Amino acid sequence: MSTQQLDVFQVVADPSRRTILQMLSEDSMSINTIAENFEMSRPAVSKHIKILNQAGFISIEDIGRERYCTLKQDGFRQLQDWMQYFDQFWHTKLNKLARLLDERPSKDE
Repeated sequence: MSTQQLDVFQVVADPSRRTILQMLSEDSMSINTIAENFEMSRPAVSKHIKILNQAGFISIEDIGRERYCTLKQDGFRQLQDWMQYFDQFWHTKLNKLARLLDERPSKDE
């Protein structure tokens, strides 16, 4: 069975998956508890959970008869790395602009 690498941006593009991530930011939850918060079938919620798990955003642990979901850093780390690149890009651009503005002669001179 080949493991397909999921695009983290496609994963978080879905509003239901973003809601699930926000819910799990408060505490671990069972899949049944998560499903109770949506007006979709439990299999549909399970599909979203599976995608979040495959992308490294959550882990799933069997506790008794329930399956509990917990946030993980892996998927978020990929998002952070991408955003950090552009944070640095804009920081550099704004610093250059600030230097240019500082070097510009004022009208009073």
